[in-house]
Amino acid sequence: MTFTRKLTVIFLNVFVLFAVGVSNVNAQAIPVHVLRESNGFQLVRDGKPYPIHGVGGNEKLELLAELGGNSIRTWSTDGLGELLDQAHQQGLTVCVGMWLGHPRHGFDYQDEAAVLKQLNDCLQTVRRYKDHPAVLIWAIGNEMEGDGKNPAIWYAVEHIAREIKAIDTHHPTMTVIAELGEAENKLRRLGQFCPHVDIVGVNSYAGISTLAERYRNAGVDKPYIVTEHGPHGPWEVAKTRWGTPIESTSTLKGNRYRNGYESTAIQSKDLCFGSYAFLWGNKQETTATWFGMMLPDGSRLEAADAMSTLWKGMPPANRCPQLTSISIDQADRLKPGQLVKASVDVSDPEGDSIEVTWVLRQDSGTIGVGGDFQQAELAFKEAVNANGKQASITIPSGGGNYRLFAYVKDQHGGAAVANVPLFVDAPQQAIPAAKATLPFVVYADSSQPPYEPSGYMGNTQAIEMQFDCTAKPYSGKTCVEVQYQASDKWGGVLWQSPANDWEGNLPGGLDLSGATALEFYARGAEGGEVVSVVIGVIESDTPYADSSKAELKDVRLTPEWNRYQIPLKGMDLSRIKTGFGWSLAGQGKPIKFYLDDIRYISE
Repeated sequence: MTFTRKLTVIFLNVFVLFAVGVSNVNAQAIPVHVLRESNGFQLVRDGKPYPIHGVGGNEKLELLAELGGNSIRTWSTDGLGELLDQAHQQGLTVCVGMWLGHPRHGFDYQDEAAVLKQLNDCLQTVRRYKDHPAVLIWAIGNEMEGDGKNPAIWYAVEHIAREIKAIDTHHPTMTVIAELGEAENKLRRLGQFCPHVDIVGVNSYAGISTLAERYRNAGVDKPYIVTEHGPHGPWEVAKTRWGTPIESTSTLKGNRYRNGYESTAIQSKDLCFGSYAFLWGNKQETTATWFGMMLPDGSRLEAADAMSTLWKGMPPANRCPQLTSISIDQADRLKPGQLVKASVDVSDPEGDSIEVTWVLRQDSGTIGVGGDFQQAELAFKEAVNANGKQASITIPSGGGNYRLFAYVKDQHGGAAVANVPLFVDAPQQAIPAAKATLPFVVYADSSQPPYEPSGYMGNTQAIEMQFDCTAKPYSGKTCVEVQYQASDKWGGVLWQSPANDWEGNLPGGLDLSGATALEFYARGAEGGEVVSVVIGVIESDTPYADSSKAELKDVRLTPEWNRYQIPLKGMDLSRIKTGFGWSLAGQGKPIKFYLDDIRYISE
């Protein structure tokens, strides 16, 4: 799972940050080492064994410490200084994730400049934070390896690890892969190409029951950490007749967290240093509840209780409600206006009173890929008539996929959740796009959700884009550098929502009604470069096409930054799936240009 997974840092108030910052002025690194023993490996911190009782995420750190957790994992270095201070205050360590580019997002490991920039960014992080006492491990990238067959990726990881070791002798290095690969090919290549990587991080879901055996049999002489585990992923489970993945109850998911940890961190502790359960918090990925050890309000789910029991050797004083099943009298081939009844089988271990909330949501059918951003799905409040553990649902008028959720809470911060997929046999009605707040930023120092620069067109091999270029940005710290390294043909890139939806078959985009213009800044490396800019390119009859199209053709750039606008006043902006895009024709030589501050404005 990736996201691309960059989670928002929860900041403490100014006073607490100031106090913690002052307390750490003279702090020193706490040494962490990988110790080779006669019967395996051991992670040692400050001279003592340090089994990792970890989670991925950075919310509610005080609760994590109370439950027996001792470490958190990040996917990027955003807000790292404050997070290290917060973690240290709670007695927690941080596995510092340093994001590496993914080829599926357009990063090219043959681009020497981009790879060098990535290296320098990682080393800058290490130099800045290596003496912080909360640092545990430097994690180089997350699932950037793809199928594992590109040696350039392994060489880049090895280069970073080697340089880190020259700077910091107190913390081990790790890189994180998605499972072990076909015939363990990812693991074997990592072992072959990356001698300076001390620890292998493995994200494993349904495969975790056999992970320890498969890892040991591969014969790679490195220890590992399970860097993500939890429920079976939506790509690994049974599906309904209409292709929707079937999600387990939160209670059953808790068992899978428990079993995954036991089969690796306990039964294979000579090779496995522990785990980072995914996800400490919540997120929309395939559904609103598939991954997450908590609900949005911070109520903990069975996964949190299961891990706490393993960490502390005893369950929490007050356990989460136990939700055995959710049932409905009809789930398939429903008709608009039809009334169906649902119920949940739920109990509380201590006999506490519980509250059940029912929510009907449209189901986009989007199965999460690599943690990429997904928008929350539309809820139909008027469709549900709830009565405790039972509910009556009036089927909405639009056909297609829905999910009925039951949220159960006790009075002590514990919760449970389950859902059942529904299919309505009627013409599909498009899910309205989420309303954007103006001005809406597409790019300013980084691309902003929901639009992703995923739509590479034309001569794609000639296109290289760097989204954190520091060469004279118009504002902020970075801009977009675009290179078209051919003299002929044509190329371009579209910012799409969701990524790679070329035909408008999937929900997404934004309602940008009220915007009067798309504004952006651009300059050429030399001047004279000719570029066209467009929004809204999906013009099909599918339910999720762009509601309008607008373009600015053949802009001749100068070496200095200039502001450009595409007028939008009076246009139907109720669903813009393609938030921005550039294209150009070959101009007799390779060209380079820059973009910055791309946004929708209202004047």
